[in-house]
Amino acid sequence: MSLFRVNVRAKNPKDESRSTDDIEVLVDTGAELTWLPQALLTGVGIEPRRTRTFTTATGEMVQREIGYAVLESEGHETVDEVVFARTGDLSLLGVRTLEGFGVVVDPLGHRLVAVSSIAAGSRD
Repeated sequence: MSLFRVNVRAKNPKDESRSTDDIEVLVDTGAELTWLPQALLTGVGIEPRRTRTFTTATGEMVQREIGYAVLESEGHETVDEVVFARTGDLSLLGVRTLEGFGVVVDPLGHRLVAVSSIAAGSRD
């Protein structure tokens, strides 16, 4: 296993001119969703939409709000759900965002690598 960090920027999907500064996050292929600091998300007008329960790496059950954001990193962009991380929570780049970016993790080069997507089917 290889740990590395990248910078992510979150934009308000209703007004993309409102975006966070770069946020350093841990690339975590074991996390489903991306976790970003609550204050930074609300600071650009990203609103919580609902609450979900998560099991942490230590087995603890926690509830966190989630909302929608346009996420970008290293030239890749997607729209995804984001977790409003509280003080003490890690900032993480989760696997759903990685898939939305169309990248895989290069654990040796510590980088994101663009890959082609698999099509469901095509007759062309």
